[in-house]
Amino acid sequence: MSHVDSLIREPLINGENITYGKITEDIVRSTEGRPPLNWWIAFSFAVVGLLLYVFAVSYTIWKGIGVWGLNKTVNWAWDITNFVWWVGIGHAGTLISAVLLLFRQNGEQGSIELLEAMTIFAVVCAGQFPLIHMGRIWQGFFIFPYPNTRGPLWVNFNSPLLWDVFAISTYFSVSCLFWYSGLMPDFGTIRDKAKSSKRKFIYNVLSFGWRGTAKQWSRFESLSLVLAGLSTPLVLSVHTIVSLTSPHQ
Repeated sequence: MSHVDSLIREPLINGENITYGKITEDIVRSTEGRPPLNWWIAFSFAVVGLLLYVFAVSYTIWKGIGVWGLNKTVNWAWDITNFVWWVGIGHAGTLISAVLLLFRQNGEQGSIELLEAMTIFAVVCAGQFPLIHMGRIWQGFFIFPYPNTRGPLWVNFNSPLLWDVFAISTYFSVSCLFWYSGLMPDFGTIRDKAKSSKRKFIYNVLSFGWRGTAKQWSRFESLSLVLAGLSTPLVLSVHTIVSLTSPHQ
């Protein structure tokens, strides 16, 4: 009977006087004080891009979707391409983060949060195109289910726009919960390192009083696995709805 020695995992960080505590201090330090110059430069580029986006969307709504070359009311044009593309980007982030959690890949929590943040922004971008496609965006409330006097049913369930609302809103809700639940330990860490009482109070509220106890970590892991398990089939169902309804819009 042979004896096999267990392999010793190599350290994830190398160097003298480098510990996890020091890395935490370096990361949290960026949340205190004024942002550096390179942050303001990147923020300025982001603001310019935002202004360009606001101008483009406002111009499209003001002039009509004919500016896309869409002059047939039964067809989609540039908007369906962007709608499906953004949904696909969001699904990629959710599926990768869910697989990392389900297969218990340690040390990937930062990547998971980044992917989920990408998913949320992708879903927000995707959700605007069905509204713009309507041509009269101010009447978008007609596709949302709420009590009204338009007939025996709340909405027209034969409309593909309605099923896009169901798909996008459900996907957005689960993605936000998945993303925010993973941030609670980080908010707790920032709260413990914060210098002002005001910041401590804000981050304590954001972290829901996270203390890092064994019981909290156990529940955190259980919640993450449940949300990952829900997100995986949700990716298939949402993309199926989008694929079936988009050609008919």
